[in-house]
Amino acid sequence: MARLVIDPVTRAGGHLRIEADVSSGAVAEAWASATMFRDLETVLRGRDARDAWLLAERICGTCTSVHALASVRAVENALGIDIPTNARLIRNVLAATQLVRDHVLGFYLTQGPDWVDAKSALKADPAATSRLAGEASAWPRSGSEYLKGVRDRLAAVIESDQPGMFANGPWGHPAYHLTPEQNLLLLAHLLEALDWQRSFMRIHALLGGKDPHPQTYLVGGMALAPPWGGPNPSVTREHPQVPEHEAPVALSEAGIEMIDGLLTEALAFVEQVFVPDVRLLATAYPEWAALGTGAGDYLAWGDYPQKDGKDPVLFLPRGRVTDGNFNRGLEADPDRVAETVTHAWYTYSGGDEALLRPAEGETVPAWSGLPLPLDTLEGAAKYTWIKAARYDGKPMETGPLARVLVGAANGQSEIRLGLDKLLRETGLGVETLPGVLGRMLARALEAQVLVRQADAWLWELKTNLATGDVAVTDTSFWDPASWPSEAEGRSIGEGPRGAVGHWVRIRDGMIDGYQVVDGSTWNTSPRDAMGGRGPIEAALVGTPVADPTRPLEIQRVVHSFAPCAGCAAHLFDPRAAGPLEIRVRAGERTR
Repeated sequence: MARLVIDPVTRAGGHLRIEADVSSGAVAEAWASATMFRDLETVLRGRDARDAWLLAERICGTCTSVHALASVRAVENALGIDIPTNARLIRNVLAATQLVRDHVLGFYLTQGPDWVDAKSALKADPAATSRLAGEASAWPRSGSEYLKGVRDRLAAVIESDQPGMFANGPWGHPAYHLTPEQNLLLLAHLLEALDWQRSFMRIHALLGGKDPHPQTYLVGGMALAPPWGGPNPSVTREHPQVPEHEAPVALSEAGIEMIDGLLTEALAFVEQVFVPDVRLLATAYPEWAALGTGAGDYLAWGDYPQKDGKDPVLFLPRGRVTDGNFNRGLEADPDRVAETVTHAWYTYSGGDEALLRPAEGETVPAWSGLPLPLDTLEGAAKYTWIKAARYDGKPMETGPLARVLVGAANGQSEIRLGLDKLLRETGLGVETLPGVLGRMLARALEAQVLVRQADAWLWELKTNLATGDVAVTDTSFWDPASWPSEAEGRSIGEGPRGAVGHWVRIRDGMIDGYQVVDGSTWNTSPRDAMGGRGPIEAALVGTPVADPTRPLEIQRVVHSFAPCAGCAAHLFDPRAAGPLEIRVRAGERTR
């Protein structure tokens, strides 16, 4: 039995290491290890609770606004704050925009090289590629001259001394099945996706002030000012006027029109490029529907509130699907979430095998002193900086596939109709969804559904502003003097890569404790006290490996989860006396 080590797993967020025992041409056992230790919860401790979101969103630079939204919601939950209608709609548009961008770029940049042979594309016939593109959709950039230009550009890079992202690829691997023309078409769309997302994310620049890491979230709403008139200066929630600049004000007629145009362009790209390309891969690699099937239990917290107030109906519903029963949606209760550190580099005061809820969690580092440089994790009881998140003691897969399965089981009409259509077009059955292809199809479906719904929320926002309701934030509880001396809150929602939960404890206006259980905490989790594998570890077992020196198949399974070890590994030290001091160099002032 051979031990394979992939460290780092490229095209994944953070520092992720995969070790796998391969026997008879397939993975027999696997271990997922986050090798980067982070300290975000400690950074947050002792800070003004109103600033939590600004620091928390730095958990990830790819998911960018996901943790900002989760953090600001957690503080609002602790303080009992209900945000205005306009703020809810703006947040929904921002979150949906982030999800669509993440799914599209994740497909082309993260997963693409696992399925597309770049050197094969250089042999493609542009005219044949153009015909292939025309059969797939009406996307206008499909002419033979255009595709010949793409082929020539790729050749100039790939065959140069500086091939960039195309260096050291497993080109010619026997697991590649696409024709040269299919490879060229997908690579052309990869390049177009880069240009598209640069334009599309102007929505975040308008509504969030910048991208990545939008700056307009606020405890109580959003820090935006619609130039639509407004209440008298003495009335709560009044916003100052903002002068017109060269770029339109986000909530002006021109700003909303620009956002609408960007969403329309995004819908065209998703439906005429992204979804057809996913269909192409699904039909070219049908065997991957049965590979990478994971633990078989799925969790979605749901997101995108449709109404104001507490416990609103969610556009993407909350729930669980278990034991392969895709027709029955079960409830999902955050109080039944707990984490164990049996195989993580932490320790619990009551024993590492214990399952602790995040609200009462302990996160005390306990590095086991493995020799560096690290050759293998073999024989190590603890092997990662990620805790093992469990629901009722069971590992749960989260992410697009979980949300689609939960949505379909709960009768969410857009998800159900879209899923039926996508399965018909690919010739796959619902029973094939738990595998690698299922995760890919779920991302395509979610992007299609959410880009449409984002436009509906935008027009709901415009309609509401036109009624004279211009409130975008409620500052009634902005002053910490109005807060209780102690408060606890949480937010549970969704990011592109999975279920996101933030738990906060506030004392005298400052953060006294903070915990994050992210989608990658669930998916990249290690074994628990009972020996149960985490979802990625379970999905890898049985994966064929044609060439152990180029374990392309292992990367396909891992990348199908879009893991981000940076989002999953955190620390909170309850013994710390105050805020963490961050120094750039010895002798410099505290930052």
